[in-house]
Amino acid sequence: MNKIHIEAKLKDEFGDILTPEVLKALVEMSVHNDKIHDLMQQRMNRRKQRIKNGEVISFLDPKSTIAGTDLLVWKVRKGNFEGAEIPEDLQCQWIQGTGPAARPGASTQTNLRNVAYALLSGADGWMFDCEDALGQVTDMSLQHQRSLKMGIRRDVRFMEVARQVANEMNTWSQAFFGRNIVHDWKEQLDFTTIICRARGLHLDDRHFHVNGEPLAASIVDLTLYVANNYRTLQSHNRSIVLYLPKIQTAEEAACWNTLLSAIENLLGLEDGTIKVYVLVEQLEATYQLMEIRAALGRHFVGYNTGRWDYINSVSDALAGVPDFINPNIEEIGMTYGYMRHYENRVRQVVNQPDAAGNFALWQGGMEPNIPVGSKAGVKASMDKAVAGAQRERDAGASGKWVAHWKMVHIVRPVWEKEGQVNQLGRAFPLATYSQKDAEDLMLLEPAERSVRGARNLLSVALQYGNAFGQGFQAAALKPADFFGNDDVLYLMEDMATGEIRVSILWEWVHKEAVLTVSDPETNVREGDVFTMELFDRLLKEEYEKLLEAGNRDVHDDSKKTTLPIAREIVRTYVKSKQKIPWYIDLLNINLNNEDLDTAKYRIDLYVKTLFTENKRITANLDL
Repeated sequence: MNKIHIEAKLKDEFGDILTPEVLKALVEMSVHNDKIHDLMQQRMNRRKQRIKNGEVISFLDPKSTIAGTDLLVWKVRKGNFEGAEIPEDLQCQWIQGTGPAARPGASTQTNLRNVAYALLSGADGWMFDCEDALGQVTDMSLQHQRSLKMGIRRDVRFMEVARQVANEMNTWSQAFFGRNIVHDWKEQLDFTTIICRARGLHLDDRHFHVNGEPLAASIVDLTLYVANNYRTLQSHNRSIVLYLPKIQTAEEAACWNTLLSAIENLLGLEDGTIKVYVLVEQLEATYQLMEIRAALGRHFVGYNTGRWDYINSVSDALAGVPDFINPNIEEIGMTYGYMRHYENRVRQVVNQPDAAGNFALWQGGMEPNIPVGSKAGVKASMDKAVAGAQRERDAGASGKWVAHWKMVHIVRPVWEKEGQVNQLGRAFPLATYSQKDAEDLMLLEPAERSVRGARNLLSVALQYGNAFGQGFQAAALKPADFFGNDDVLYLMEDMATGEIRVSILWEWVHKEAVLTVSDPETNVREGDVFTMELFDRLLKEEYEKLLEAGNRDVHDDSKKTTLPIAREIVRTYVKSKQKIPWYIDLLNINLNNEDLDTAKYRIDLYVKTLFTENKRITANLDL
């Protein structure tokens, strides 16, 4: 029998979520820990091989069997597998909001406000994020689970917070819309489907260890969420729904399927009770979409097409291809080159029926805008948000994401006016598996690459690393040159946006990106190469701007603590001759650390371990 270790203080403090039933389930689920770590090492080995040989990803052999299953690839591609029917409370998901259920250093009452805003927002679903948007300092991951349990159970403390929040939301909406958005707050709480986004297989939990090894964060999040809430959700005829992030292969999806079936078996639930969406965030996954869908079988209900994580994965997967160099991040929208083909492939796959004739859902991408700024800035940004939503709806998406509750009633009318509950089974050509299909998923198109773009990348990467260190894993940010300019709105940024910024900067330096725009300030001319010297200059200048910024944009108490560490991490990542797989790794090993020398030691240890042993450090170095 495995032995789970958690600090006694945390076990006592969080006895409401670390109940005997939950702890027993964690012990049982921990038998899958070694398998997850083995799969993650396989990822690293594939990645090393690709970079070493300049290889690119390709489709699976149609005659092969999906690892971890008895499913033949060619049969799966024809829809010969058992899928899931879409539950009633997932049939209409026009708008899903996203965000965490905890804030750094906050009281339980303050954390409950996040849940109340989400459930009163008018969103059809709310994805409470355990991963990219949830800070991991101190005990935030456990606070997050506590808030969810209290909200789902309608704890009296939650209900009092919700009453207050409803009034605050209406005060805002009266000023913005000229009307209330919450009418009967108690009834409104039951409108939104609650969804939990577990952390990916690539992350380990900071608090739980099993047999001396860190316990996979995916096991922790899945177990704590389901074991704490399944009875309440089922008693109210609510589905148990999760989002699964960062899956790269169908074998990894099969591992998730094993985890889902295992927790169902432990809790006496029928197999397939838990439903999951999969975020298509990895290039490799796009070559195995039907296979991933089949591997998750009766659990799978749909895909989500995100932008930021996916761009980062493409950059990382093609790190060994010298001529694959992204343009400015602002140029890479969902209609750009490889992004367009990625979205199209998801659309094709969800609209192919399984053996029983079931289709799957397609949830569109994230809208990061927030309606806070000048009148002109808000109007321009909201017009852009609505146009983006309309494009996705027209393309076949059954809904999309928003990053802030204020955006729900701005974007949701795009779907309301059409009146269709969803777009299941809409006719599109079925996916094919030709060499051109494979190449299109890596298609670059001409676009601007500039010093201005590099400044934006650097400024936000530094700010994001700083916010992460303070526990704000989701933060409203914009480049420093636009501080004080209310015509340029802040965007909700999370881990994914930090990842892609350092990835693109690494490409530009190490693949000698050619700039397409002259920049008089730096004496750069069109056609010049982005050099390490230019990077050093821009890093110095953008960092100094953050030191000079006001407390609103860069917290004063961070300027001698977490901000210098963020600079060291960005510098190390971009200057590393070999590309580091995850920006979050360097941030994670410095959580709760504000000493620069300690950070330098940890960063150096990580880099040496990575490039001598091909292993990531994912454990909590404080333990």
